[in-house]
Amino acid sequence: MQANTVSTIAQTIQLSLSPVFMLAGISGLLNVLAGRLSRVVDRARQLEALHPRSTGPEHDRHVWELRLLDRRISVINAALFLAVSSAVMTCLVVALLFVAELANLKFGTGVALAFILAMAFLIASLVAFMVEVRMSLRAVHIRAELLEHR
Repeated sequence: MQANTVSTIAQTIQLSLSPVFMLAGISGLLNVLAGRLSRVVDRARQLEALHPRSTGPEHDRHVWELRLLDRRISVINAALFLAVSSAVMTCLVVALLFVAELANLKFGTGVALAFILAMAFLIASLVAFMVEVRMSLRAVHIRAELLEHR
């Protein structure tokens, strides 16, 4: 009986490896998102300091960029929330695998649904990340008036 329990736990550990690798990937995504959020906040603070002293087209440019930065902060926050939600659901999947095995419960459907939800949160987070990257590219394009086309 004891050998069978050890074998069952070993199989459960093997089953939980994929979600654990997924957690490692999510942690990398969280690191990237937190870094981007930090840079956006730093840039917003710089512009907030320049804003009161600017006039004319420069002032308009600052307002435009501040609005874009505000939208980017919102999108990054959403992506962070979704990625953390995915990580929480992934942890729940691993926990449910062990609880189901140790208590001899049959809720494979619940585990599968939790994993599907974790993947849906991760997909939504990646989509938000992609949207934020596209938004950031709008701010780094060099303005036509600075290019001095001949």
